[in-house]
Amino acid sequence: MKIIGISCSPRKGKTTRTSLDNCIRAITENFPEIQTEIIDLAGMDLRGCIACGHCMKDLECSQKDDFNDLIPILKDPGLGGLIIATPVYLGTMSSQCKAFLDRTVMFRRNGFLFRDIVGGVMAVGGVRNGGQEISIQHVQSAMLVHDMILVGDGKPGAHFGGTMWSGHPDGIEKDDPGLKTVESLGKRVAQVALKIHG
Repeated sequence: MKIIGISCSPRKGKTTRTSLDNCIRAITENFPEIQTEIIDLAGMDLRGCIACGHCMKDLECSQKDDFNDLIPILKDPGLGGLIIATPVYLGTMSSQCKAFLDRTVMFRRNGFLFRDIVGGVMAVGGVRNGGQEISIQHVQSAMLVHDMILVGDGKPGAHFGGTMWSGHPDGIEKDDPGLKTVESLGKRVAQVALKIHG
């Protein structure tokens, strides 16, 4: 079984990717039987959906951009979990995140291929309470349309997901409360995915 993390920041190797790395590390260190992979959208040519209807006929897109390279990875029958990490821009997900989610409509149109995949979300804001939870809920809305199974960060907090603070005065690596939420999110996605797909 595999869990894939998607880093939806336009900036490569920055705080969103750092947060996702910590989340995925919690999976690999605690669940060695699970394969993991991170897809970084930074630098990709990823356009928004144009509602052309092409993907209603087959699992392919009419647009010739980098999303087409992601289709084989996302249609893997061994996919058990999907973790989306987004920065908070103007109180919601990044445009890269929205474009990615909109383009996944093909997986819904071709037999609900994400049904029962466990979904987790994390958001990174410039301030401690800077729209992380509402951004997480926006992403979760798309996951629900795919008929995915959503989890938060589990006990003890059981929040919507992972919430990180990129503006921590000592750097995001020192955001201990936030790190706990993303690590817990990774473990929770893995636990539930093993119950369903293990």
